[in-house]
Amino acid sequence: MIPLGQSARTRRELWRRKALWIGVWLVFLSSPVHDLLSGHHTTGGTVAGWLGLAVFVTGYLSLLFRNMGAAPYPPRLVGGLIGSMAVLAVVLGLTLGSPWLGLFCYVSVACGMVLPPRQAFWTIPATAATMMLVGLRTGVEEAADLLVLVLLIGFAMTGVSQLVRTTIELRKARATVAQLAANEERLRLARDLHDLLGHSLSLITLKSELAGRMLPDHPEKAARQVADIEQVSRQALVDVREAVTGYRRPRLAAELAGTQVALTAAGVIAVAPAEPDLDQVPEESESALAWALREAITNVVRHSGATRCTVDVVRRQTLDGPVLELSVEDDGSGGSGNGPGNGLTGLTERLEKAGGTLEAGRTRNGFRLVARVPAGTGADIGSRP
Repeated sequence: MIPLGQSARTRRELWRRKALWIGVWLVFLSSPVHDLLSGHHTTGGTVAGWLGLAVFVTGYLSLLFRNMGAAPYPPRLVGGLIGSMAVLAVVLGLTLGSPWLGLFCYVSVACGMVLPPRQAFWTIPATAATMMLVGLRTGVEEAADLLVLVLLIGFAMTGVSQLVRTTIELRKARATVAQLAANEERLRLARDLHDLLGHSLSLITLKSELAGRMLPDHPEKAARQVADIEQVSRQALVDVREAVTGYRRPRLAAELAGTQVALTAAGVIAVAPAEPDLDQVPEESESALAWALREAITNVVRHSGATRCTVDVVRRQTLDGPVLELSVEDDGSGGSGNGPGNGLTGLTERLEKAGGTLEAGRTRNGFRLVARVPAGTGADIGSRP
C-alpha cells in the first residue's frame, strides 16, 4: 500500500507509484487498438491512426508523469498539451469512428489531475460536451454511454489531486512545526542555562577577584571567599544537573508523535492517539510510560515483523486509585526469544520505581504490551498504602 501524498523513498518506488496511478486508465485504449487491428480502415488511415494514438498517449503520459514529479510543466505548456490531446481526440474520433471516443476519458483525467480545481470544473464538462458533439457524427449511443464516465472520472481525479496536494502541504507543515519546536527548545535551553549559570559564574568571578586581592594581607578572609566559591559552584552544578535531567526526560506526547513516524517508516500501519490526557499525571509516571512506549515501538520495528500496530492511552479507576494505561498491540510474532529480554526487564524495573506495572505477552493475533502508572497527584501517590 502506497501512502497518499508521501514522498517516494527510492526511484523504483516512485516509478511503481506513477505506473499505478497512470496505467490504470490505459484500459480505455483497448477500443482504439482493436479498431486499428480489425482492418476496417485503409492502409493510410491505419498508419495515421497508429501515429495519432502514439502522439496522444505520449502527451498524456508525459503530462501526468511530470505532474507527479518534482518539476511539473509550466501552466502554459500544460494547457498546450491538454489542448493538443483534445484536438487529437476530436480528429481521430471524427475520422476513425466511435471506438475512438474513449480518448476523451484521458482528456478528462488529465484535466482533473493537472489543472487547478477552478479550471478543472469547467474544462471537464467542456470535454464531455465536445465528446457528445463528436458522437453526433460517429455514434450517439456510444457517446451517451461514455458521458457519465467522462464526467465522473474527471471530477474524481480532481478530488484525488486536491487530496494529494493537501496531504503534501500537511506533511510539509508538520515538518515545519517540528523544526520550529526544535528551535524553540534550543532557545529555551539557552535561556535556562543563562539564567542558571549567569548569576553563579558572575558571583564566582567576583569572589575569585576578591580572594586574590585579600590573599596577601588577609588570608582568613580570602579563605572564606574560597569557601563561598565552592558552595556557589556546587549549587550551580546541582542546578545544571536538574536542568539536564528535565530535558532528557521523555514526554509521552513527543513519543506518540515519534511512534507514528517510526512505524510508518518501517511500513507498519500505525493507529495511535494524537494528544493524551495527562492532567494531574506526575512527571515520573509520564516519563516511565514514555520509556515503555519507546521500548515497545522499538521491539515492533526491529523484531516483530508486524504489519499493523495499535497504540492506546486511557485512564482507568482501580482500587488503588486512578491509573494511566498504555497498551501497544501488534499482529507480529513478538520476537524470537522465549522469555523477556533485557529491554522488558529494565522497563519493568523502571515502571515499578514509578509505582506502575508491566504486562507483556503473546496474544492470539500477535503481541501485546500493557503498562500502567499512577495517574493521581504527587500527594495522592505518597499517601497510597
